[in-house]
Amino acid sequence: MELTNLESVPGKTIVKHLGLVQGSTVRAKHAWRDILAGLKNIVGSELKAYTELLNESRQEAIERMVAQARAAGANAVLNVRFSTSNIASGAAEVMVYGTAVLVQ
Repeated sequence: MELTNLESVPGKTIVKHLGLVQGSTVRAKHAWRDILAGLKNIVGSELKAYTELLNESRQEAIERMVAQARAAGANAVLNVRFSTSNIASGAAEVMVYGTAVLVQ
């Protein structure tokens, strides 16, 4: 599955437009990670626990989007974009979306 934030896949032709596909996950912060992050915030360094959490969230959202695209018969997703939003205190959604297409 080719993923790109471009409007086309260079060197390939779009033969079928299959519509919007998306994947999302909602994650809550881990209490222990919050305590450690609070301590690191005082001294000013990267909050690696949160970086890991966001990387895991993005990967899970991508996997769900790709599964939806495959189910639609796509072999590429164009114009891939990410979005985040707070759902509740301590919980956030990571969403990825794009246009599923069949390319040759």
